[in-house]
Amino acid sequence: MSAGTSEFAALVEAFASAAVSGDGKRFAALFAEDGVYHDVFYGTFKGREALVDMLENRFHRDAENFRWDMHDPVRAGDIGYARYVFSYDSKLKGAEGRRGMFEGVSIMTLDGALIRSYREVANVGPGLVSLGFAPERVAKILGREVHELAERPEAAGHTR
Repeated sequence: MSAGTSEFAALVEAFASAAVSGDGKRFAALFAEDGVYHDVFYGTFKGREALVDMLENRFHRDAENFRWDMHDPVRAGDIGYARYVFSYDSKLKGAEGRRGMFEGVSIMTLDGALIRSYREVANVGPGLVSLGFAPERVAKILGREVHELAERPEAAGHTR
């Protein structure tokens, strides 16, 4: 593993550990001052204060008993990738106590040793079904993902 990749692996582990623990300040400190987190469920959060709020007042409000395992981290220049499996017990109304499990790939744009931007490609369908989400709710979440993908520069030419 190259030095850049081993440093990135340590960042990825610190990221997952802080997220699972609910320590918003430790989590936000891994990001650049104006860092951005694009979340599949809750939307986009920019800046450390917003990241603390996202983790403590959304993630840990709506779920507990988190587990986030990162696999095969690799860094190429200012971009880092890691596969993951993420799970939690829901506290959401109608899904209380159900275990949601998701797999995906984390994509981090880096500014030195800090995260400038985090987004992911997540296979959310199985997790949403395991939580017992109604089809309309699943469609709403997936619809937001379609919109966000269409807005990215790399989607230019793929939309009408």
